[in-house]
Amino acid sequence: MATYKNGSAGSDVARIQQALKDAGFYQGEPDGVFKDQTEAAVKGFQASVGLAADGLVGPATWSKLFASPAAAPQPSGDLDTRCLALTGSFETGRLAPDCFAAMTGNFDGQGMSFGALQWNFGQGTLQPLLKEMLAKHPEVAAQIFGGYLDQLRQALNGVKADALSFAAAIQDPAKKSILDPWKRMFASLGLTPEFQAIEVNGAAAYATRGVGLCQDYGLWSERGRALMFDICVQNGSIPDKVRELILADFAKLPQSLSPEDAELERMRIVANRRAEAANPKFVEDVRTRKLCIAEGKGTVHGITYDLAGQFGLALRKAADA
Repeated sequence: MATYKNGSAGSDVARIQQALKDAGFYQGEPDGVFKDQTEAAVKGFQASVGLAADGLVGPATWSKLFASPAAAPQPSGDLDTRCLALTGSFETGRLAPDCFAAMTGNFDGQGMSFGALQWNFGQGTLQPLLKEMLAKHPEVAAQIFGGYLDQLRQALNGVKADALSFAAAIQDPAKKSILDPWKRMFASLGLTPEFQAIEVNGAAAYATRGVGLCQDYGLWSERGRALMFDICVQNGSIPDKVRELILADFAKLPQSLSPEDAELERMRIVANRRAEAANPKFVEDVRTRKLCIAEGKGTVHGITYDLAGQFGLALRKAADA
């Protein structure tokens, strides 16, 4: 195949830009012209997947950019881990395990965001996770950050302003993207099982609330758990007025449905009713995301999902249901 580089143009370049945008590395609109912004995005993507960051899109980079979602490694671990991997993929536009290492710069005034749920310095949600990593796994942290570890530790041990100053110092102020070697180091951190476990623990409150919602609405499947976890993350909860509508719809379901068909129909009702209660600008986005979970397959933000194949989330009874 051809090698695409700064100066290339055409439909394939537009495809490359769209793939980079979906992965969170390209911030502009795809125009089919390979310029400096595209080259920088390619380098960032290459570094994140372990390729030489030369800014050239040859066969190796192309295969990483357009890898079949079905071939993505299925996250291992318990149900909470798999639910976080799915929601993290929606939140970051990067399939697991890469969602655990997703990072963005100061686009929203929060300094830096990192991980499956984009914990950040501005809200003070990222500092505890990083501190836990340094305290529980000092050897792994030292291996990743090397001589830069003290700089990170000082930022975490200070006040919030210190963390924000640190974030400003390690990113391009114009492009608001994390610079190497910090980009490479944080990418490595997010792919370690130690930090992924810390992320799962950091999302435990959402998981607990999701279990409660499953009990409230009689959902027993792994997909039901994933749906309620995602609602807690993206939407907060289910308002009382929406609850009334959902339960009224449940009451209309035929009693003759099999347990599996009844579970599917209940999840569809929850998905549609919760979407309809969202901000009008986001109704269809929420609906697409929630129905993807309910039905086990779908396309969200240009990424095709197969929950059973990619995340091990099936229409089967959750182990603790």
